[in-house]
Amino acid sequence: MLGGSKPGGNFHMYLIAIGWLYVALMMAVAEASNTNGSVLGAVITFVLYGLAPTALVMYILGTPARRRAREQREAAQATAAAASGQPDAGGQAPTDAVAPVRKEP
Repeated sequence: MLGGSKPGGNFHMYLIAIGWLYVALMMAVAEASNTNGSVLGAVITFVLYGLAPTALVMYILGTPARRRAREQREAAQATAAAASGQPDAGGQAPTDAVAPVRKEP
């Protein structure tokens, strides 16, 4: 079960991401400690094989949760606006607040 509606349901997703970051870190350490390797190569290895792909995958997999949170927030705001009893709780100014400017006769 990857995810779910229960609290902490994304635990497995985070566990896999942490595991992959560990693998990428070990690749970077191997790159830095190699006789032909360099610290710059290790940093590039970690960023390109670890951070960038993990950030992209976590962002894509987190999209449904962000969408659900946005919809719940909008529903709560709509409910609060309907329960306020004010005729125009949308926060918009009335359309006839300022009289139109006419030409002088």
